[in-house]
Amino acid sequence: MSKANNLVIVESPSKAKTISRYLGPGYTVKASMGHLRDLPKSKMGVDLENGFTPQYIAVRGKESLIKELKADAAKAATVYLATDPDREGEAISWHLKELLGLSDEKAKRVTFNEITQRVVKESIEHPRDIDYDLVDAQQARRILDRIVGYELSPLLWKKVRRGLSAGRVQSVATRLVVDRENEIRAFVPKEYWSLDVLLNRTAGSGSFVARYYGSPAKQELESQAQTQAIADDIAGREFTVTGVKKTEKKRSSAPPFTTSTLQQEASRKLGFTPRKTMMIAQQLYEGVEVSGEGTTGLITYMRTDSLRLSDEAMDSAAEFIRSRYGNAYYYGKHHVFKTKSGAQDAHEAIRPSHVELEPERIRQSLTLDQYKLYKLIWSRFLATQMANAVYDAVSIETECAGHVFRSSHQSLRFSGFIAVYEEGRDEEGEAVSTPLPDLAVGEKALPAKIDKEQHFTQPPARYTEATLVKAMEEKGIGRPSTYAATISTIEDREYVVKEDKRLSPTPLGEIVTGMMMERFRDIIDVEFTANMESKLDEVAEGKQQWKALLADFYTDFSKEMQDAEQALEGVRLKVPEEETDEVCELCGRKMVIKTGRFGKFLACPGYPECKNTKPLVERMPGRCPKCGGGMLKRKSKKGFAYYACEKGAECGFMTWDVPTAEDCPECGQTLFKKSGKGRNKPFCINESCSRFLPEDKRGYYKKKTESTTQTEEKAEDTAAPKTGAKAKKAPAKKTASRKTGTGKAATKKAPAKKTGGTKEAAK
Repeated sequence: MSKANNLVIVESPSKAKTISRYLGPGYTVKASMGHLRDLPKSKMGVDLENGFTPQYIAVRGKESLIKELKADAAKAATVYLATDPDREGEAISWHLKELLGLSDEKAKRVTFNEITQRVVKESIEHPRDIDYDLVDAQQARRILDRIVGYELSPLLWKKVRRGLSAGRVQSVATRLVVDRENEIRAFVPKEYWSLDVLLNRTAGSGSFVARYYGSPAKQELESQAQTQAIADDIAGREFTVTGVKKTEKKRSSAPPFTTSTLQQEASRKLGFTPRKTMMIAQQLYEGVEVSGEGTTGLITYMRTDSLRLSDEAMDSAAEFIRSRYGNAYYYGKHHVFKTKSGAQDAHEAIRPSHVELEPERIRQSLTLDQYKLYKLIWSRFLATQMANAVYDAVSIETECAGHVFRSSHQSLRFSGFIAVYEEGRDEEGEAVSTPLPDLAVGEKALPAKIDKEQHFTQPPARYTEATLVKAMEEKGIGRPSTYAATISTIEDREYVVKEDKRLSPTPLGEIVTGMMMERFRDIIDVEFTANMESKLDEVAEGKQQWKALLADFYTDFSKEMQDAEQALEGVRLKVPEEETDEVCELCGRKMVIKTGRFGKFLACPGYPECKNTKPLVERMPGRCPKCGGGMLKRKSKKGFAYYACEKGAECGFMTWDVPTAEDCPECGQTLFKKSGKGRNKPFCINESCSRFLPEDKRGYYKKKTESTTQTEEKAEDTAAPKTGAKAKKAPAKKTASRKTGTGKAATKKAPAKKTGGTKEAAK
């Protein structure tokens, strides 16, 4: 076989460029630009009466590309189908084989878990046949989703609103958000108290804080009276140290990234949406032009649920750690993580292809977002092979009048993997404890200050995109390749809306979910959906026949469809609109709250006669410390909440801190508190007040200075709310800037999108 007659077909041009460089002359590498054959969009495209036979057609607009690939394939001795190494990639290779009329002898399947020269050449030297079990699993998934979508969606159009959709996975994801909202509504706060005592040693210097534990068994303080009784018991009385425990604690690194954990961590640390994370990861996988290296694949395949790492990768990490940080920082052997049961484990975990390509070394070759994500992946992988972090932990128990108090503190002795990477958290942790004096059992201490504080249990937090991905993974809803697309879909359909990074259901989402729960319990059932994913896995493993799976599903589903059609005959479900006290200045009607692509806004219910819209502004408690006006909650251009005076630019006051309903007992001005969750104590921002708390002591993890960008946002966003036609320009500019970038190009395109976008939002 002449090497000059080999054709390699991949999915994207960037991947083609990288692989072409590795293979060199003798191989022609072409990109299919994704799918070339699929089900038709205009109809079901599946013969439900005759064995669920799919009716595939060539994708419109790709006729010339198909013709070109057929010509190249005819001249080639061997055609290597090198699409992505997952079920969808396997199906695309099969579609290519069928579309190009390739024989089994001529068509060879190759996959690359990482696009490096070694792996690419090894894969080409050891091709395989198409795995038809994987193809059948993908066909079954595609047809299941087509049946649900194309039969349920028209029902939603007739009974709720045109343009809606339902899906086997998206409907369950929406239900998770709706269920969480219902939990929050039904939540009843429970009162509890904390009791802290500042103790001074009677012999020697040093003080420390002790928290009430029990009397002597562990006990929760449930009322002010109960707390005050204990405070009275210990007031002015001597405390005795009854126990001192010093231990060494070790902490291991987090495992390497899977698709789910990468999306979660990129959301927490970088503020990326799951869709953005996967888009950038795809670029890093397919290859980036690196100065001095050429086009290089930087990470392994990013759709995986495995924690497995190759021996070669762990050896490379070990060598790098020893040379960069020293032997003490190496784990000492291959640090292997156990993949959870039920995972497909088809690929390695996500890791850098070349650990020696440090993020800082190639920073100039990457976009800012590529650099951030690559650094995240590189650091997490390296940390997995580094030594444990070691802490010195001290726990002290004191007793007074039969009441037990406890204090604890831990200090970092050896950083280990933390020198490179530390995992983020979804929720804020407790405040860092202060160091404890070197105490001995029997020592005495006297209370210098007693702090009693009331608390209330908090409802479960709304999902963020990251925590929703985590919930979907834990419950078995969807697979790594579907998480990002599913969340994007339910946001685009306006079933959920993101506010302050949290997802809440819209009235539309709740109406649709309610109808689905009443009429299609299996489709909306979490366990049923998870079981279906397991059955699709069995198809991929050759244990289940795919058409039999479809037949079992469709028997029950078609009956549910018939029952729903009969039960909802003549019924039209109305999506409730929340009326406000805001009066439309153009026609006098009371405006209603609607939800659009960029969140909630005010719209006149008289549309289309009256097309007035306004930004939705939430009124906050408290008063402006500058002029005494009301306080409003606003959003910056980047979607972050801030708080401004209702007089807008006339006053100019704004802050990131949250106004409260409490007044300062010293100066009488409104108290503010740190934004975010947690036990946030109110503080005074009046600089002339004795209770004034400077900005750098308000508890924020990352203090931001007044930058040029912030000043511009302050000037623009605190302006008085715009109305009428002028108010419609805001969504249009945001849409244009996202699609066309910044600068002149974005400015020119914005007006073209303005009118249509606003009309659609008003509907």
